[in-house]
Amino acid sequence: MQCSYFDAHLCRSCSAMGVPYAQQLQAKDEDARALLQPDDSVNWLAPQSSEESKFRNKAKIVIAGSAQNPTLGIVTRDGQGIDLSGCGLYDPTISAMMPVLRDLITRAKLTPYNIATRKGELKNILVTVSSSGESMIRFVIRSKKLLVAIRAEIPWLQQEITGLKVVTVNLLRDPVALVEGTEEIILTEQQTLPMQLDQLTLHLRPQSFFQTNTAIANALYRQGQEWIEEVQPASVWDLYCGVGGFGLHAALASTAQVTGVELSAEAIESGRRTAQDLGIRTINFHAEDATAFALSTRDDYPDVLVVNPPRRGIGKELTDWIENSSIKTVIYSSCNARSLARDMERMPSYCLRAARVLDMFPQTSHYEVITLLQRDVEPR
Repeated sequence: MQCSYFDAHLCRSCSAMGVPYAQQLQAKDEDARALLQPDDSVNWLAPQSSEESKFRNKAKIVIAGSAQNPTLGIVTRDGQGIDLSGCGLYDPTISAMMPVLRDLITRAKLTPYNIATRKGELKNILVTVSSSGESMIRFVIRSKKLLVAIRAEIPWLQQEITGLKVVTVNLLRDPVALVEGTEEIILTEQQTLPMQLDQLTLHLRPQSFFQTNTAIANALYRQGQEWIEEVQPASVWDLYCGVGGFGLHAALASTAQVTGVELSAEAIESGRRTAQDLGIRTINFHAEDATAFALSTRDDYPDVLVVNPPRRGIGKELTDWIENSSIKTVIYSSCNARSLARDMERMPSYCLRAARVLDMFPQTSHYEVITLLQRDVEPR
């Protein structure tokens, strides 16, 4: 893949741009193997490749410039906007939205926020699309001043963007380096975006997290499901469950009683909606801190524990709890193999049985790795 923005040094986020894709994938696989130090007993599966471009199902677009001449992309450290509306990583549905969003900003006089002067209203536009071409657009603004103007343009937006289902306003009042705030105002009758996977449809609420690459998310959940099917557990916990991808697939693959735990109440509501649609009665969701939930349990351990934490990993408290538990199998999915390696060192009773790299982020050095850990000795 070639990118004119990268070549012109306007955006250097894709650090592997220009490197042949097969070489990128091999480097990621070798990096994970070196960090996790597998021996001959580890079933190291072939890495899962991705499309090289047009794979991103979401866009986090920083708005700068003026309402008459906005930029849709990123900003420099001094607050200057760089337009990246032609980014080749975007799903074609997102790419087709860009001129419409640009016209909307001018049409509705949505004044971009200026970081240096702290004036203006529109900070970011967040877009998510499904594999069926349906979409959700969220306008991150400084105050409610633009609320009426944005609401008035929804019929026009839905006319111009086929499949637009959800439109919201997110309030980010403070001058902080965040993508979004905590307050969300849904402006459409439909409140969730259906995200189709192979075996189920997840319902994404505005602040729910979902993986950036839908095809790789599918492969990730299938791999976890396959390992759970092999174990046939009576109980499964899915910590850091997000909208319930691993837990729902576990419920489909076994008769296990499944528990999903996620701090985000928005994500938990998404998981419950999907379970209800599928008629799954063997899964329960809890909007709680994953570590606190686990530490409150001392003897009623699950047969299989699935964890899919943020980049920082699960940390000492949770690894100590796992190490001293009677859990036989842990499936650990990580977007940071370095924090995964640190967490594994804290759980010496577990051996790495199988692992697989999945290329969630082509053109970068980042990747997802999913591991199957099984207890080799009883806890001390």
